[in-house]
Order: sequence, then structure tokens, then C-alpha cells
Amino acid sequence: MIRTRFSKGCFSLGSRRAAPLRRALQTGLILSALGPGVAAGAASDPPLRGNPVRSADGHVRGIVLATDDTPVVGAQVTLSRGEPARHVTVMSDARGQFRAPLPPGSDPVRLRARRIGWRDLRQPERPLEDGQWLRLELEPVGDPAELAAQLPANHWYDLVLRRLDDEAQREELVRQCTFCHQQGNRATRVPRDVDEWRKVIYLMGRRGGMLSADLREKLPQLFIDAYAPENAIPLLTEGAERDDFAPPPSAEVRRAVVDEWDLGGRNSMQHDMLVHPDGPVYSVDMAQDQLYRLDPETGQRQAWTIPHGDLPLGGVFAAAGGPPNTNSNAHVGPHSLQVAPDGAVWITLALGNQLARFDPATERFDIVELEHGYYPHTLRFDGRGRIWYTISASNHLGMWDPVKGEGRELRLPSRTLGQAFAMRMMPLALWLGRRFDLRGAAAEGDGFTPPIPYGVDVAPDGSVWFSQLNEHRIGRVDPDSFELEMIETPFAGPRRMRFDAVGRLWIPGFSSGLVASFDPKTREFREFPLPIEPRGSDTPYALAVHPQTGDVWICGTNSDTLIRLDPGSGQFRVYPLPTRVTYTREIDFDAQGRVWTSNSNSPAWQIEGGMPRVLRLDPRDASGDALARRAEAAPGR
Repeated sequence: MIRTRFSKGCFSLGSRRAAPLRRALQTGLILSALGPGVAAGAASDPPLRGNPVRSADGHVRGIVLATDDTPVVGAQVTLSRGEPARHVTVMSDARGQFRAPLPPGSDPVRLRARRIGWRDLRQPERPLEDGQWLRLELEPVGDPAELAAQLPANHWYDLVLRRLDDEAQREELVRQCTFCHQQGNRATRVPRDVDEWRKVIYLMGRRGGMLSADLREKLPQLFIDAYAPENAIPLLTEGAERDDFAPPPSAEVRRAVVDEWDLGGRNSMQHDMLVHPDGPVYSVDMAQDQLYRLDPETGQRQAWTIPHGDLPLGGVFAAAGGPPNTNSNAHVGPHSLQVAPDGAVWITLALGNQLARFDPATERFDIVELEHGYYPHTLRFDGRGRIWYTISASNHLGMWDPVKGEGRELRLPSRTLGQAFAMRMMPLALWLGRRFDLRGAAAEGDGFTPPIPYGVDVAPDGSVWFSQLNEHRIGRVDPDSFELEMIETPFAGPRRMRFDAVGRLWIPGFSSGLVASFDPKTREFREFPLPIEPRGSDTPYALAVHPQTGDVWICGTNSDTLIRLDPGSGQFRVYPLPTRVTYTREIDFDAQGRVWTSNSNSPAWQIEGGMPRVLRLDPRDASGDALARRAEAAPGR
């Protein structure tokens, strides 16, 4: 087993080999391939003992070792090629060995190997060949600050949360401060003084992340104290001598292969994505009004600008003070997308207050103007081909029938009279906002929170269910009578929900650090706290139910992970993602059962490498037969 030991300010591996590894701290990072006098290269170089087998199957093989030749288990090895890039990541096994598919193309490959507790190893360009064997040597981290910097954002954000004694304010902060981006990543924990933090919080409020006055007053000093290196580093590296400080993933998880495709640019925001039944992947760039199509087989990328007519920058939310994000070029703000029964792609245009239909064959857009409500959000199709969608800013639920060319919007219940009044005054507020910059007043108010209808899904019986994120409620709509029913959730922050095949509703508790199932018949909730450490520090944005196995896949939005739950056993498996600052949104599956999502941190430049991506995780279950057996045993199948 790999051990991480803290002694005299230096992190090392394996107490019996402490002296050699302390000497190794001075050797630097080593990556070699072909040629004499290098650490890895020709097929005759032994991995540990014996000779590796060279085979031409579109892969490179190798081993990740410490500087004393002990294997590094669970290291992520990434091969990248091309512009825009395709990245392929695998993990080293119990012997430190790996087998990685070569990304297609003829360009030199960029190589990276990383593992918490070790310094990242990078090779900018390497002419790798099919069947080549690599020996990668990692140097242990010798500085506690360097080790702390390797931890995902949720570890850092937990330092802020644990300083808040008020549980309600802690939940409010999680829900509002991680709405669009990871909090605690390297870009967000930059040292600032009180005035600088106040400005950051003010700008966040102008973009809609409004906090109560008391919390807003506390936050600058909380951030300063929590992120101060002298306070943060000892807490983050406490227990680094234990085996479980940063243990490798399980053997099952280490079999996974993660593919990533750069999509868009530094000013993009790849919000939702989907896998089309024909094979391509579609993604919407909310900041640049683009629809992207990616062919995973060829890597070909296409983009279309979504028509915006005479809508100004910012769409119906155009403000006198200009857009809150100066990098945005959004007039319609595409947000969520789904495939219709006829193969067309339907999109909610949040800023344009519209729905759009894209025909993949003709590459034509058709636009539907909404009569009521503001900010169409998430959409789903029912069994009759009708579109149901949440309308977040004005507390509506919408329905559109593409066949009849007609629809309606339902005003949802508000918690208070103040909310109900504010929702009905939305048209006037927008009219005033186009003439006077009111966003500053909103950002400095006392944290008015609209209900925000968010997730929506259709049950097997045809009923339509939705969540109200800020009100910690879910609701049911009868698809024929449109009768409404509201249900309180025993946890905070229900976000994007999905039904499974037997009619259970699965709900992520965004600000609760859990997922829950709800049985519409018994009205019982069952909660599953996420296994991410520190507990309660992750923000599960969305989830999806695997159509073959019935497993629930969950976004580890603040921890750079995807999380898999077996509902029968309650067992979790956590899959680390290779790119730091991976803010995941929707999850979808392809015909082979692989898991897809997007990296949509806003702003994109905070993402490692500065580029948004769509990614595919192949869990590589032990065998196809095993996967088939699990699918056969899944409830309701």
C-alpha cells in the first residue's frame, strides 16, 4: 500500500524508504522515453522485473514508480493530442502499471501524470508510438503548501463553511456561492483584503448570487481567515501521515477511462450537453450563443450561432449597466437541451425567453416565443412528445406541444406574499432595469430569494415533477388537469432530478451534500450522504439514472469527481476526474453505457488549461457479462 508520511516538514512515501525519498526530493521530475541514459523507453526496459510486451493495438503501456522503484497506485496518466485537444486519461493499477489509448492523430502527444502527494509530471511533446512502453517516475511532494494546493476545491471551501456557526447561513452560502463555479479552487482563494472581498461579493450579487445582509457582512473576514496559508495549510494537511489521507481509488474505479474534448474557448460556458441517439454529442455555449456538435469517433467539431433576432446583449434581461459578465456575448443564453422523438434538438433560451428547435438534417433553427414567464431553464419530453420546462426567474412551469403548436405556463406557488408580489412585478422590474441600473441595489439588499423552479422530470405514470431550489420543495403536476401539489423535502437545495424505471424520484441535495430517493406512492424519502471528504463539502448539481444498470450517477461538482451509487446496496464509487476545476452539469449516457457530462465552470479560464470541455467516462465494468447481469437484475427491468 502507498503511504504518505509527514515528517520534519516533508511528505514522503513509505516509512522504510524515507531516506531514499528524501534524497529523491532533489532529483526533480523525471519522464523519459526513447534513447540511452533515460529512465523509460525501449521495450527492453523492465517495468519491475521481466520485460514488457510490445503490442500494436493503439495503446501505449507503462508503469508509474516512485524514485525508489515502488509502484504508485492510482496515478492518473493523461495523453493529449491536437488543437483543439483530445485528452485520454487512465489510472495505474496495484503494480503501478497502465495501458492508455493513444488519442487519434499524428501530432506529438503531450503527457501528464499526477497523484495527490506527488508532484505533477508533465512532458509538453512526446512522439509516442503504438505499443511503446513508458517508465514514469514521480517525485513526492516535499512542501505542505504544495500538497494542500493539490486538493480539490471542496477541501478549501470546507475551511470557510466550518467557520460559520449558523447552519442556515452555511446552507445559504453553499447554495448561492457555488451557483456557477467552484468555490475554493486556486482562482477563488486568492488572498484579498476586506475591501477586495466586498467587491467580489458585490459583483456576485449583481450576477444573481444574492446573500442576506448579515452573511454578506461576515464573509470577507471569513474568507480571509479561512484561506490564510498559516491557517489553511495545517488544517488541510492534518493527518497526512495516515494511509487514508489520499488513498487510491478502488480497483474497480481504476479501470475507468476518461476522454475529454476541448470545446469552445476561454470565454465560453459549455452548459448542458446530451448524447444524440445517432451518436453525436451536442452542447450549448451559454455565454456565446452557440450550439456545438462533436463527433466522438472523428473528433470533428461543428458550431452554429443561435439566432437572436433584434434581442440586445443580455436578451430580455438587458440592463442599463450592461452585462454583468464582460466576456459574455449572449443575447439568448442557451441553457438546457433534449432530443425530441423526431430526432430534433430542443433548447431553452434562458435570456431570450424562448425555446429553439434545431434540425440536425437541415441545420435549421425554429424559435418559439414564450408568452409568460422569464428564464426558461430545464426541459424534458413526456410520452406524448410535449415539452415540460421550468421557468426559473418568474416561478413558472411551462408546457409546449410541438405538434399542436401551442402551450401554456403555470404559475407555481410562492412561499410568501413578498415572493408572490415580486414574481408578478417581474415585467415592471425588467422594464425599469433597462432604463436604470438596479443590479447594485439588488446586490446590496437583504438577500431576497425567489423560489427558482429548477429541475423537472416526467414519471413513468406521466406525471410531471419539478423542484424549487431555494424553497427546498418538490412539486407534482397532473399532465391532464394541470393540478398542482407541493411537497417539502427534508433536506436543502433540491436541484436536477430524475426518475428511475420503477418510479422512484432521485434528487440531488445541492446544499446538503447528499442525494435522496422519493417514493411517490409511500411519500417516503431516503437520504444517501455523499462519501466525499470532508463530509458535506460537495455540491451535487445533477444526477442521472443509468438506463442499463439502474445505477445513479451524480455530479461531484465541487470535488472534481463523478459519483456512482448502487441503489440496491447503497454502495458508492467515486471516480476522480483528471482536470482540476471540473464543474459538471447534466449527465447523459451513450449506447455503450458510457457516462457523459460537461465542464462548465464560469468563468472558463479558472478551469485547468483555461478551456471548457465535454467528457466521457467509461467505467469499464469487469466484463460485458457482468454488466449484462447487473442490467438484468436492475429493478423494473
